Amino acid sequence: MADPCDLLECYLVGGAVRDALLKEPAGDRDWVVIGASPAEMTDRGFRSVGKDFPVFLHPVSGEEYALARRERKTGPGYTGFATQSSSDVTLEEDLSRRDLTVNAIARDAEGGLIDPFGGARDLRDGILRHVSDAFVEDPLRVLRVARFAARYRHRGFVVAPETLDLMREIGASGELASLVPERIWQETCRALGESHPSEFIRVLQRCGALAHLFPDVAALEGVPQSAKYHPEGDAFVHTMMVLDTAAQISPDTRVRFAALVHDLGKAQTPREEWPRHIKHEHRGVTVVNQFCDGLRVPTDYRDLAILVTREHLLMHRLAELRTETVLKLLNRLDGFRRPERVVLFSMACRADAAGRGDGAIGDSPPEQLLEDYLNAANGIDLSDLADSALDGNARKQVVEQRRIDAIGEVHQRNRESG
Repeated sequence: MADPCDLLECYLVGGAVRDALLKEPAGDRDWVVIGASPAEMTDRGFRSVGKDFPVFLHPVSGEEYALARRERKTGPGYTGFATQSSSDVTLEEDLSRRDLTVNAIARDAEGGLIDPFGGARDLRDGILRHVSDAFVEDPLRVLRVARFAARYRHRGFVVAPETLDLMREIGASGELASLVPERIWQETCRALGESHPSEFIRVLQRCGALAHLFPDVAALEGVPQSAKYHPEGDAFVHTMMVLDTAAQISPDTRVRFAALVHDLGKAQTPREEWPRHIKHEHRGVTVVNQFCDGLRVPTDYRDLAILVTREHLLMHRLAELRTETVLKLLNRLDGFRRPERVVLFSMACRADAAGRGDGAIGDSPPEQLLEDYLNAANGIDLSDLADSALDGNARKQVVEQRRIDAIGEVHQRNRESG
């Protein structure tokens, strides 16, 4: 059976080429087709899936093949474009509409590079640079560039100064207001999964977009904390350290999101109370809920973030808590039904504890202690209640008391060993 690509002018483009040059694991492969029509693609067995412009799936590999296209700005926002796909669109024209030079490289059927904008050179030099001044037409690119900066921070990549200038221009134009919450969250969640998610926030800060997109995070800048507990500096610096520490501890983006928002309440502390932040955890719950409402954050992300925001100070004092208080904490975490949530909560609190001073990540006694408490409370013997005449409330009281007793035994052992 003949390959449907036979006699088509096809080029591998985008991330697959970039990642190969960086010697990183290959992801999805995307192709651009020059000189073909939609009818020709379907006649060859390709399946049309594009809504805004002609994109097709290969009938065997399932990979995406898009017809080369031009774009013209017709309205505000990242959707305000008219696209044209015709047989006279060149490969260079198609590449010119891409965001960064490192994403505007193609490879032909023989493996040769087509690199009209110097993307391979920028990869070698560690530069994230816009392809053309048309960059300013799409406000979503501010978030994308910040996300790539987070992805390649460990390689020493930086955003080109002239690209930062264009990002500032986008922010000043008001175009960021056209971004819908779902797209902002999508880019943010992807950035949280990168190796240095704090760089995503810092790039947005440097180009002036942070206050537009995440005003509650920007509000932490310059908020002082007690030097006794936070020698690293203000609440923003602490939050960035906690975020990157969370990235080292866990790949779960829910943990990383909780790390990002856990101290938002500190920006609400009255100035006359600085550098203390009494009850910032309670104020923070309101702010985090509003943050999540604004971005349409999924429920599982919100739930963990609220728990970490509200309870992280208790976690840091876990060894001092009364056994009844420990049980109430486990119940609020829904730990008996969802022990995996306790694990995620503990990791976020560990990141908070380590994300200060020199940022060293050591052992986490509270993390192990909370697990011991949960295991002990889960391991109580309830077999005698199976045929008991006790009503529901009485049974609940018996279960709670036995859990308290089991937690108390762990507490006592912990004190004796400490």
